[in-house]
Amino acid sequence: MSFGPNRPTFKPTPYGYTRRSRGIPRWLLLLITGIVLGAGGVLFLQRSYGPQRLTVEQSEQLRMDLNTASLENQRLSNESKTLHQDLKQAQETQKDESTRVEQLRKHATDMESGVASLLAAIPPDPRGTSPGIRYTDMSVHPDGLHYQVLLIQEPAKGQTDIANLKGNVKLIGIGSYPNGNTAYVDLGTQSLDMGRYIVIQGQAELPKAYRLRQVTVQVLADGSDKIIATRTVRATVAR
Repeated sequence: MSFGPNRPTFKPTPYGYTRRSRGIPRWLLLLITGIVLGAGGVLFLQRSYGPQRLTVEQSEQLRMDLNTASLENQRLSNESKTLHQDLKQAQETQKDESTRVEQLRKHATDMESGVASLLAAIPPDPRGTSPGIRYTDMSVHPDGLHYQVLLIQEPAKGQTDIANLKGNVKLIGIGSYPNGNTAYVDLGTQSLDMGRYIVIQGQAELPKAYRLRQVTVQVLADGSDKIIATRTVRATVAR
Protein backbone atom coordinates (compact mmCIF):
# COMPACT_ATOMS: atom_id res chain seq x y z
CA MET A 1 0.00 0.00 0.00
CA SER A 2 1.42 3.30 -0.99
CA PHE A 3 0.60 6.67 0.42
CA GLY A 4 2.04 8.91 -2.34
CA PRO A 5 3.79 8.98 -5.59
CA ASN A 6 7.04 7.17 -5.82
CA ARG A 7 10.16 9.39 -5.92
CA PRO A 8 13.32 8.27 -7.54
CA THR A 9 16.17 7.54 -5.15
CA PHE A 10 19.26 9.89 -5.63
CA LYS A 11 22.37 8.07 -6.54
CA PRO A 12 25.65 9.91 -7.10
CA THR A 13 27.39 9.29 -10.35
CA PRO A 14 31.09 9.53 -11.12
CA TYR A 15 30.37 12.76 -12.93
CA GLY A 16 28.23 14.25 -10.29
CA TYR A 17 29.02 17.26 -8.02
CA THR A 18 28.89 17.10 -4.28
CA ARG A 19 29.23 20.13 -1.98
CA ARG A 20 31.94 19.92 0.65
CA SER A 21 32.52 21.99 3.77
CA ARG A 22 34.96 24.91 3.25
CA GLY A 23 38.43 24.87 5.03
CA ILE A 24 41.87 26.60 4.75
CA PRO A 25 43.30 26.10 1.27
CA ARG A 26 46.38 23.96 1.01
CA TRP A 27 48.31 26.63 -0.93
CA LEU A 28 47.73 29.11 1.87
CA LEU A 29 49.00 26.62 4.44
CA LEU A 30 52.10 26.04 2.31
CA LEU A 31 52.64 29.78 1.95
CA ILE A 32 52.33 30.44 5.69
CA THR A 33 54.56 27.48 6.47
CA GLY A 34 57.20 28.78 4.04
CA ILE A 35 57.09 32.26 5.55
CA VAL A 36 57.44 30.89 9.08
CA LEU A 37 60.32 28.61 8.09
CA GLY A 38 62.04 31.42 6.16
CA ALA A 39 61.79 33.89 9.02
CA GLY A 40 63.02 31.29 11.45
CA GLY A 41 65.95 30.50 9.20
CA VAL A 42 66.88 34.17 8.91
CA LEU A 43 66.72 34.61 12.66
CA PHE A 44 68.80 31.48 13.16
CA LEU A 45 71.47 32.58 10.70
CA GLN A 46 71.59 36.10 12.14
CA ARG A 47 71.91 34.80 15.67
CA SER A 48 74.46 32.10 14.79
CA TYR A 49 76.60 33.81 12.14
CA GLY A 50 75.61 37.48 11.99
CA PRO A 51 77.16 40.34 13.94
CA GLN A 52 76.43 40.34 17.61
CA ARG A 53 74.34 43.13 18.98
CA LEU A 54 76.15 45.47 21.35
CA THR A 55 75.11 46.02 24.89
CA VAL A 56 74.40 49.51 26.21
CA GLU A 57 77.82 49.61 27.89
CA GLN A 58 79.55 48.45 24.72
CA SER A 59 77.69 51.02 22.63
CA GLU A 60 78.69 53.79 25.04
CA GLN A 61 82.32 52.63 25.00
CA LEU A 62 82.29 52.53 21.19
CA ARG A 63 80.91 56.07 21.08
CA MET A 64 83.64 57.28 23.46
CA ASP A 65 86.33 55.53 21.38
CA LEU A 66 85.00 57.16 18.21
CA ASN A 67 85.07 60.58 19.88
CA THR A 68 88.63 59.97 21.11
CA ALA A 69 89.72 58.85 17.65
CA SER A 70 88.09 61.94 16.12
CA LEU A 71 89.91 64.24 18.57
CA GLU A 72 93.23 62.46 17.94
CA ASN A 73 92.73 62.76 14.19
CA GLN A 74 92.06 66.49 14.59
CA ARG A 75 95.20 66.88 16.73
CA LEU A 76 97.35 65.04 14.20
CA SER A 77 95.85 67.12 11.40
CA ASN A 78 96.76 70.33 13.25
CA GLU A 79 100.29 69.06 13.95
CA SER A 80 100.71 68.12 10.29
CA LYS A 81 99.60 71.61 9.26
CA THR A 82 102.04 73.18 11.73
CA LEU A 83 104.88 70.96 10.48
CA HIS A 84 104.16 71.95 6.89
CA GLN A 85 104.26 75.62 7.88
CA ASP A 86 107.53 75.11 9.79
CA LEU A 87 109.02 73.25 6.83
CA LYS A 88 108.01 76.02 4.45
CA GLN A 89 109.50 78.64 6.76
CA ALA A 90 112.70 76.59 7.13
CA GLN A 91 113.00 76.29 3.36
CA GLU A 92 112.55 80.04 2.97
CA THR A 93 115.12 80.66 5.71
CA GLN A 94 117.56 78.27 4.05
CA LYS A 95 117.05 80.07 0.75
CA ASP A 96 117.75 83.41 2.42
CA GLU A 97 120.82 81.97 4.16
CA SER A 98 122.09 80.52 0.88
CA THR A 99 121.73 83.91 -0.75
CA ARG A 100 123.51 85.55 2.18
CA VAL A 101 126.32 82.98 2.11
CA GLU A 102 126.76 83.56 -1.61
CA GLN A 103 126.95 87.32 -1.02
CA LEU A 104 129.50 86.82 1.77
CA ARG A 105 131.54 84.50 -0.46
CA LYS A 106 131.58 87.12 -3.21
CA HIS A 107 132.47 89.79 -0.66
CA ALA A 108 135.28 87.61 0.68
CA THR A 109 136.58 87.04 -2.86
CA ASP A 110 136.55 90.78 -3.50
CA MET A 111 138.30 91.43 -0.20
CA GLU A 112 140.89 88.77 -0.93
CA SER A 113 141.57 90.38 -4.29
CA GLY A 114 141.82 93.78 -2.63
CA VAL A 115 144.14 92.47 0.09
CA ALA A 116 146.36 90.85 -2.53
CA SER A 117 146.64 94.18 -4.32
CA LEU A 118 147.35 95.96 -1.04
CA LEU A 119 150.04 93.46 -0.03
CA ALA A 120 151.70 93.86 -3.39
CA ALA A 121 151.77 97.65 -2.89
CA ILE A 122 153.51 97.48 0.53
CA PRO A 123 157.26 98.05 0.32
CA PRO A 124 159.29 94.83 0.66
CA ASP A 125 161.47 93.91 3.62
CA PRO A 126 164.95 95.40 3.02
CA ARG A 127 166.51 92.04 3.92
CA GLY A 128 164.36 90.21 1.36
CA THR A 129 163.40 87.39 3.73
CA SER A 130 160.17 85.40 3.76
CA PRO A 131 158.34 86.05 5.91
CA GLY A 132 159.26 89.66 5.51
CA ILE A 133 158.71 92.31 8.18
CA ARG A 134 156.87 94.67 5.86
CA TYR A 135 155.47 97.24 8.28
CA THR A 136 155.95 98.25 11.92
CA ASP A 137 154.48 100.84 14.27
CA MET A 138 156.31 101.29 17.59
CA SER A 139 154.68 103.98 19.71
CA VAL A 140 155.71 104.84 23.28
CA HIS A 141 152.83 105.79 25.59
CA PRO A 142 152.75 106.55 29.33
CA ASP A 143 151.60 102.98 29.98
CA GLY A 144 154.30 101.39 27.80
CA LEU A 145 155.01 100.42 24.21
CA HIS A 146 152.14 99.89 21.77
CA TYR A 147 153.24 97.97 18.70
CA GLN A 148 152.00 96.55 15.39
CA VAL A 149 154.02 94.32 13.06
CA LEU A 150 152.91 93.14 9.61
CA LEU A 151 154.50 89.89 8.38
CA ILE A 152 154.01 88.68 4.82
CA GLN A 153 155.07 85.38 3.27
CA GLU A 154 155.84 85.17 -0.43
CA PRO A 155 155.15 81.98 -2.36
CA ALA A 156 158.08 80.17 -3.91
CA LYS A 157 158.81 80.93 -7.53
CA GLY A 158 156.32 79.22 -9.83
CA GLN A 159 153.98 78.32 -6.96
CA THR A 160 150.81 79.80 -5.54
CA ASP A 161 150.39 77.81 -2.32
CA ILE A 162 152.08 79.01 0.86
CA ALA A 163 152.97 76.68 3.71
CA ASN A 164 151.68 77.58 7.15
CA LEU A 165 154.39 79.00 9.40
CA LYS A 166 154.46 78.46 13.15
CA GLY A 167 156.97 80.03 15.48
CA ASN A 168 157.45 83.09 17.68
CA VAL A 169 157.89 86.84 17.31
CA LYS A 170 160.27 88.38 19.82
CA LEU A 171 160.67 92.11 20.58
CA ILE A 172 163.89 93.54 22.03
CA GLY A 173 164.09 97.18 23.10
CA ILE A 174 167.19 99.32 22.66
CA GLY A 175 167.38 102.41 24.86
CA SER A 176 169.12 104.04 27.80
CA TYR A 177 168.62 105.12 31.40
CA PRO A 178 169.11 108.65 32.73
CA ASN A 179 172.80 107.87 33.51
CA GLY A 180 173.38 107.40 29.76
CA ASN A 181 174.02 103.66 29.85
CA THR A 182 172.61 101.76 26.86
CA ALA A 183 170.37 98.85 27.79
CA TYR A 184 168.68 96.02 25.88
CA VAL A 185 165.29 95.11 27.32
CA ASP A 186 163.19 92.04 26.50
CA LEU A 187 159.75 93.41 25.59
CA GLY A 188 158.04 90.04 25.26
CA THR A 189 157.36 87.18 22.85
CA GLN A 190 154.20 86.26 20.96
CA SER A 191 153.40 82.91 19.34
CA LEU A 192 153.12 82.89 15.56
CA ASP A 193 150.77 80.91 13.32
CA MET A 194 150.46 82.53 9.90
CA GLY A 195 149.56 81.84 6.31
CA ARG A 196 149.95 84.51 3.62
CA TYR A 197 150.13 87.36 6.15
CA ILE A 198 149.49 88.26 9.77
CA VAL A 199 149.44 91.36 11.97
CA ILE A 200 151.10 91.01 15.36
CA GLN A 201 150.00 93.66 17.83
CA GLY A 202 150.10 94.22 21.55
CA GLN A 203 151.45 96.24 24.43
CA ALA A 204 154.61 95.92 26.56
CA GLU A 205 155.59 97.59 29.82
CA LEU A 206 158.85 99.57 29.94
CA PRO A 207 161.23 99.80 32.89
CA LYS A 208 160.91 102.92 35.02
CA ALA A 209 163.01 105.86 33.71
CA TYR A 210 163.94 103.78 30.66
CA ARG A 211 164.09 105.73 27.42
CA LEU A 212 163.27 103.49 24.44
CA ARG A 213 164.86 104.51 21.13
CA GLN A 214 164.60 101.44 18.89
CA VAL A 215 162.92 98.02 18.76
CA THR A 216 164.35 94.91 17.11
CA VAL A 217 161.76 92.45 15.77
CA GLN A 218 162.91 88.84 15.47
CA VAL A 219 160.96 85.98 13.86
CA LEU A 220 161.90 82.44 14.89
CA ALA A 221 160.56 79.19 13.46
CA ASP A 222 158.91 76.73 15.81
CA GLY A 223 161.39 74.32 17.41
CA SER A 224 164.45 76.31 16.36
CA ASP A 225 166.51 79.18 17.75
CA LYS A 226 167.45 80.32 14.25
CA ILE A 227 166.22 83.81 13.39
CA ILE A 228 164.54 83.64 9.98
CA ALA A 229 163.63 87.34 9.80
CA THR A 230 164.70 90.43 11.74
CA ARG A 231 164.37 94.18 11.50
CA THR A 232 165.24 97.11 13.75
CA VAL A 233 162.96 100.15 13.67
CA ARG A 234 162.73 103.46 15.53
CA ALA A 235 160.30 103.93 18.41
CA THR A 236 158.34 107.17 18.43
CA VAL A 237 156.84 108.97 21.40
CA ALA A 238 153.07 109.32 21.17
CA ARG A 239 151.67 112.85 21.42
